[in-house]
Amino acid sequence: MKALAARRHHRFAPVVLLLLALLVTGGVYAALAPSPASADTASTADIETGQKLFQANCATCHGPAAEGSTTAPSLIGVGAASVDFQVSTGRMPMQMEGPQAIEKPRQFDEEQTAQLAAYVASLGAGPAIPTDEQVDPALGDSANGGALFRTNCAMCHNAVGAGGALSEGKFAPALWEVTPRNIYQAMQTGPQSMPVFNDATITPEEKRDIITYLVEQREGSAGGLSLGSLGPVSEGLWVWVVGLGLLIGAAVWIGAKSS
Repeated sequence: MKALAARRHHRFAPVVLLLLALLVTGGVYAALAPSPASADTASTADIETGQKLFQANCATCHGPAAEGSTTAPSLIGVGAASVDFQVSTGRMPMQMEGPQAIEKPRQFDEEQTAQLAAYVASLGAGPAIPTDEQVDPALGDSANGGALFRTNCAMCHNAVGAGGALSEGKFAPALWEVTPRNIYQAMQTGPQSMPVFNDATITPEEKRDIITYLVEQREGSAGGLSLGSLGPVSEGLWVWVVGLGLLIGAAVWIGAKSS
């Protein structure tokens, strides 16, 4: 017992315990952390074709090896989801420089977009394109999605996804016509001024709940005129300009009739 106690009080014992704790922590994190996307599912032919498309259409700004430049960021490690979002919405290639990339008709079809995404994903691990199950609104919880959206997104996109203005000429776009896959990818990758909501911040199931909530908002208002769904701004304008105007008009009419 004395020998065991002596070993416990050895001067190197704290160092050994610290190393063991670090090993255990690293092992647990490696086992539980979400695995990043890779190009494992993409064929070599897709990657090679994607590289050719990249060299012809993207290398001028992003560099020949996607290393970035003074005008565009590096794409190494952004993942396939970021490429799919930017290209499928027509934001990339950019038509002109401005405060932010504007959505426009896409330049590449689905196959070409997938090939570009495969090439960029092969340069470094990053978020993968979500599966159909991950973005299926029928599988989500609208009530939970609404609570999450109001907590994390409504300050920019409005409480029902109507969009809103930001600083320096930027804006948060309306989400009523955005596809579920692109909504998910935007949360994954944080395009423009949007922060990244990784799976540790908002889980894949919670992302799907948010999609379900947003899709429900497209069905229209059950309470009458939506007034653009802009909340107190449009409602206050209606009350002061229209409502108060009618009251003043009625008061003037009554006064004129009584005299």
